[in-house]
Amino acid sequence: MPPATNDNTPHDAAGRPGGKGMNGSTPDAGPAPASAPEPTPGPGPGADGVPDPGDAPATRRIAALRRFAAAGRRARGVRVASCAVLLAVAMTAGAVAVGGRPDGTRAGADAAPAAGALSPGLLTGGDLDAGIRSLRAHLRAQPRDHRSWATLGLAHVEQARTTGDPSHYPRAERALTRSLALAPGNEPALAGRAALAAARHDFTGALRYADRALEQNPYSERALCSRVDALVELGRYDEAAEAATTADARRPGVPVFTRYAYVHELRGDTATARRVLERALAGAASRADVAYVATTLGQLAWNQGDYDRSLRHFARALAADDTHLPALEGRARALAARGDRAGAISTLEAVVARSPLPGPLVALGELYEVRGADGDRARAREQYALVDAWTALARAGGVHADLDTALAAADHGDAGEALRSARAEWARRHSVHTADALAWALHRSGRDEEALRYARRATATGYRSAAFLHHRGMIERAVGDHRAARASLTAALRLNPGFSPLGAREAKAALKDLEARR
Repeated sequence: MPPATNDNTPHDAAGRPGGKGMNGSTPDAGPAPASAPEPTPGPGPGADGVPDPGDAPATRRIAALRRFAAAGRRARGVRVASCAVLLAVAMTAGAVAVGGRPDGTRAGADAAPAAGALSPGLLTGGDLDAGIRSLRAHLRAQPRDHRSWATLGLAHVEQARTTGDPSHYPRAERALTRSLALAPGNEPALAGRAALAAARHDFTGALRYADRALEQNPYSERALCSRVDALVELGRYDEAAEAATTADARRPGVPVFTRYAYVHELRGDTATARRVLERALAGAASRADVAYVATTLGQLAWNQGDYDRSLRHFARALAADDTHLPALEGRARALAARGDRAGAISTLEAVVARSPLPGPLVALGELYEVRGADGDRARAREQYALVDAWTALARAGGVHADLDTALAAADHGDAGEALRSARAEWARRHSVHTADALAWALHRSGRDEEALRYARRATATGYRSAAFLHHRGMIERAVGDHRAARASLTAALRLNPGFSPLGAREAKAALKDLEARR
């Protein structure tokens, strides 16, 4: 693999590198390349038919989410999903009310736009909202500019990622559809559709659009990266490795290096993954790239139980961009694993106030449960209810959110709903993460013999995950294979003893019981 260079094109706005992050969800996407708008901002409704999103304080967005979560709790006879459209409107309206960036945060990278191309900084760490306003102003004057429509669509995909608000995805779809109507088969829009499909967890669609884009431009970094992501998430790991090698040969740089590393991590080769990421970090040219790659290294170290190293990487990421939410979330998890529960809780509270996604919501709820102070049980329930509300919003935005639902519901909700969601996700993709979620949902539903098949499949590639080993060990214990259960649970706690506030506690209790039975 060629070494990292200083002219890395930033990461694909599509989205996320394939696979699971520390919370069981797909990892955060890094910076993304695209082309720059005309620099003339203009007021008024957006060119894609919706108002410019504004800069609502985080409190307005989270308050909207909480109102609908509370409504779901008060009226369980009405599915939470029935509130999804209103919830999306509430969160968006809150943003429109005051103008500016929806999460109220400062942008990270500040590269100046080049003529005719949207600066990478505007999509990933610069003033994304200003870029969108400029694009809309340009498109009001030049409505047949198919490339700018494609760029606007990608910007909305990135906006959904950075704010945690999936209501931006329909806007992205409208802009990309307009681009393709003006210029059928144009590569930027096809690559954008691949990005959007990946962000919505439609990985079959992402692969289809990426392949079509690569027919037009075999060197399209966005399409090359989306293709790797899709193959990883579909569980087609051998093909993903080939795709990563091809992408590395054609477009070496930070976006490709991080995916190349993840493919190796999925096969248990963490040494290669770390080496590749360290080279990528050494060659990172922007603050956005530094924050992203350092966070990825921190997550890799955390997964292996090396909390001191992980905290150093997260500190470097936050030095580059102190608003980078994945680094803040990673820091909180490392603090919790080291026993600093107060620091972990305060950090996660800040994270979910800005971006109420399922992973940090569940982690915060579990930390409340472990702390057990007055009101903590109610606080934990609120976090889990917010997951339901976010899932409804995600589905309204066209996202396949079944994996998030299955993982959260299996531990903190309805076992039947968890199993339905896990089966629906398995019907779409056969990744190790989906296998693990289905195994755990089957276990929670009392179907342990069937669960064991999927738990073994989840651990078959060599991917080193304490959560997977914990799930497998609990299932082995349930079917009476105590020797295997002891081995799996011991391996989980040896690998990453702080992998989950409640999961680690459960694993330790089960192991103690198994030792007593010997």
